[in-house]
Amino acid sequence: MRNRLPSGFRQEIPDTGIGQTLRLLDGLNVRTVCAQAHCPNLTRCFKNKEITFIILGDACTRNCRFCAVMKSRKSRLTVDAGEPERVARAIKTLGLEYVVITSVTRDDISDGGAGHFAETIRSVHNLNGRVEVEILIPDFKCRRASLEAVATAGPSVIGHNLETVKRLFPRIKPDSDYGISLEVLRVIKEINPAMVTKSSLMLGIGETQPELVAAMRDLRDAGCDLLVLGQYLAPSLAHYPVKDFIPEDDFKTYRAIANDLGFKAISAEPLARSSYHANKLYAEACRA
Repeated sequence: MRNRLPSGFRQEIPDTGIGQTLRLLDGLNVRTVCAQAHCPNLTRCFKNKEITFIILGDACTRNCRFCAVMKSRKSRLTVDAGEPERVARAIKTLGLEYVVITSVTRDDISDGGAGHFAETIRSVHNLNGRVEVEILIPDFKCRRASLEAVATAGPSVIGHNLETVKRLFPRIKPDSDYGISLEVLRVIKEINPAMVTKSSLMLGIGETQPELVAAMRDLRDAGCDLLVLGQYLAPSLAHYPVKDFIPEDDFKTYRAIANDLGFKAISAEPLARSSYHANKLYAEACRA
């Protein structure tokens, strides 16, 4: 049935190594989106040394209905100047070779946190020269100066997630704008045409196939190189509900469509997430 959780989403029981990694990260005072957003791939990714760090705090200034990250009390928000160095040291301690760094949305900061992103990228490279850094950014309200700050800091990939189709955007991301998200990807390519860009769409929240194909086409028109399609899972009963569990054959169909549209690399499977096997998707794009 399309509304029953498929068996493939059942989680492995974390082994002692996963617990040790979580304690190490806690001791270093760094956060991961893997834990904070209740990602279903945490055990798999940690075993493969695939970790996505989240910066700029644990509370978001927007109210997306799909997301498990805590919403903010704006008067309490701060920026931790020591965080970039701690993230860099965590990467070195764990021996990571490819990392993804994302953040909550911080509309309370004049540049949206772009400067903090840039400082984190530079700190990682200063301490870990050969590490590839992928960043997954909020829209920064499409401020060109903010996008230039992150693009010139030296990431290998800049991702910004569209998340859903145009019709559902106001329901799923009521504080954001479909057109602005596409413009973010477009402007990054204007700033640096060689930059690899990436976006993700969640499936199973009520979109139709024509709507999904239209969103994929919009992403390609914005110059998006890498595409991730994954099954949406509601973090709790209080979040936007799952409408359908998409059959794996449909993911294969969507992958073929995305390939025909010209994406350099595509991840399309129920468990696919923005940062899931990000290193492999980047490597595939580099071979394209």
